[in-house]
Amino acid sequence: MRKLSILILLAIAGTFILSAQSQEERLKALRNDIESGTYPNIDAIIVEHNGKQLVEEYYHEFDSNTPHDTRSSFKSITSLLTGIAIDKGLLTLDDTLLRFFPELEGKPQASITVQSLLEMRSGFDCEEFYGSGPDCENDMWDTEDWVAFCLSRPVKDDPGMNWAYSSNEPMIVGEVITRASGMSVVDFARTYLFEPLDIHYYRWTLSPKDQGMTAGSFFMLPLDMMKIIRLVDQKGEWDGKQIVSEVWIERSTTCDIDIDFSFTRFSKMRNARYFSSYYGFYWYQERIVFGDIDTKVLFASGNGGQYMMRLPEYDMLVVFTGSNYGNWRGKLPFEILMRYLIPLVEANAVTED
Repeated sequence: MRKLSILILLAIAGTFILSAQSQEERLKALRNDIESGTYPNIDAIIVEHNGKQLVEEYYHEFDSNTPHDTRSSFKSITSLLTGIAIDKGLLTLDDTLLRFFPELEGKPQASITVQSLLEMRSGFDCEEFYGSGPDCENDMWDTEDWVAFCLSRPVKDDPGMNWAYSSNEPMIVGEVITRASGMSVVDFARTYLFEPLDIHYYRWTLSPKDQGMTAGSFFMLPLDMMKIIRLVDQKGEWDGKQIVSEVWIERSTTCDIDIDFSFTRFSKMRNARYFSSYYGFYWYQERIVFGDIDTKVLFASGNGGQYMMRLPEYDMLVVFTGSNYGNWRGKLPFEILMRYLIPLVEANAVTED
């Protein structure tokens, strides 16, 4: 019996050592692939597993103190700000733009609801996702009043009908929060989201009229991006305080709008199965399948490879930043996730057991 117990202990110890080696070997192989250019322009990777940090890697000229452009992944933060405003009774999903912009009376934009804005189903004649255009954001940058520009866009479809990705909607949502709260969206975000999460080192992009850009181009630390996805994972609670309601977290991340687009497909990963992503309130969800991996990932996405990811089946949170702007390589984090990070977490789970 004693000999058998010793053999069992030796087997457990051997499994622990092999798992630890496997973790380090995988991480070393990932570093080599990034530094050799197999995965170019990956700037940071942070992984948490079971509430503990497992990976914190920076590449090229970036480090832990370098704020990174979050691009459109900031839209998901705008979703959280909207939830906070709704929790405070300042607005509802059913409110129309007419309530906040009386100057729209008699115009087709007046009937667009807050919910349609959050779902990217407002009906505005703008499209940035499939290349069919018009790309309203590019034209917006050349104007003085970004909100007025967004509100003036023609309405092509009935609100709530078709999904069309655009920065128009979150820019308008930011102004809705401003008008509903009586605070600039910059002050609202600082007071009700960033300060409670101890996020202080960031930079807004502002219009010539000092309107906070709520569709993207917000610079923050990758470690603070991790705080955002951790807040979502904790159902809106932070240090014992409810920052945004659990109801809002559940509703906003219930992604049920089929957008007919697969991030995995555009990563060009070999032998991965492709499934369309689904959209919620500025959040995506996609089923990812590769080898023995078959799970769903909730994520915020920004041009160039900016991601905040949650994989509940693995109790895993991931942040990527990157500089692959305007090309398919911005989707490479999906290959890195499946080929390296999920196996790394699986190995870590063995050592914890």
